[in-house]
Amino acid sequence: MENDKQKFKEQFYKRLIAFSVRTVKLCELINRKPYLRSIADQLLRSATSIGANVHEAKSSSSRRDYLRFFQIALKSANETDYWLIIIDQTTVEYKEQIASLAIELKEIANILGASVLTLKNRR
Repeated sequence: MENDKQKFKEQFYKRLIAFSVRTVKLCELINRKPYLRSIADQLLRSATSIGANVHEAKSSSSRRDYLRFFQIALKSANETDYWLIIIDQTTVEYKEQIASLAIELKEIANILGASVLTLKNRR
């Protein structure tokens, strides 16, 4: 059981890295359009913040601290969703990449949300 839990955590962390890398690549494309540069920057910051906060949670000093990092990661996921919607609605390009990222983001947000609820109930 504990081994399965550890495997899930490792797979989730790898998904976060892959999500960040895919977002970086999309932002590289989006940056070619001057009017979307600031939005691409916001997307890049929020999307990479998800994994960064989960990574930082690994070295947290308390359960409360650990929970806080997951809450921040969930908020970043929600912000990322917003920026993906804005980009999707302001350009006809990148639809496939945005749709794929949005699906993965929803799954990531669901995992983070469930983790936050579990951590809150264990207090």
